[in-house]
Amino acid sequence: MMLRRTAILHVGPLGLCGVDEAGRGPLAGPVTAAAVMLDPARPIDGLRDSKKLTAAARERLADAIRERADAWCVAEASVAEIDRLNILQATMLAMQRAVAGLGRAPDDVWVDGNRCPNWAWRSQAVVKGDDKVAAIAAASILAKTVRDQFMCRLHDEYPAYGFARHMGYGTAAHLDALKAHGACPQHRRSFGPVKLVLDQATLFGKEIP
Repeated sequence: MMLRRTAILHVGPLGLCGVDEAGRGPLAGPVTAAAVMLDPARPIDGLRDSKKLTAAARERLADAIRERADAWCVAEASVAEIDRLNILQATMLAMQRAVAGLGRAPDDVWVDGNRCPNWAWRSQAVVKGDDKVAAIAAASILAKTVRDQFMCRLHDEYPAYGFARHMGYGTAAHLDALKAHGACPQHRRSFGPVKLVLDQATLFGKEIP
């Protein structure tokens, strides 16, 4: 019988805040960031990179994180901010908002990826941190579940684009819908595929939402 190996994530020091984002790559919707300070006395089993979990597992773990974490906050940068600042700076802004919203100052902030925002907190970047550090994994789960919920609500408002299926990513079906229907107000106009559709609509005199 083959036993499934369970990843053991680094818990980190007391006062550690983990930060991660969801939604840098999609063509639509905000970029969302979460900050989480876990309580070592109330461990949460099953934490790992949110992309490696099923939707049901993410939702179950998100509930546990909200219940057991010492502090947590989810924040976002809007589509307008993404288009104005660029996606990198908008992501940094969402992360800043998430940490600032914790209600307490962390001792250390560990951020998934290879760079940290320019902020006052002592911090370090951890490449693939969402699969190495428990607090970052928890942040990745909160960020993704909150953003996915937003995209499902957006699907109800704009069903033609299929947001509930692809969460705004540039799938073939999404690109076909963009070509057929143009861009909705939640599409990122600074992103190449969306900009191309808008430019073509302007060229051929189509009405743009």
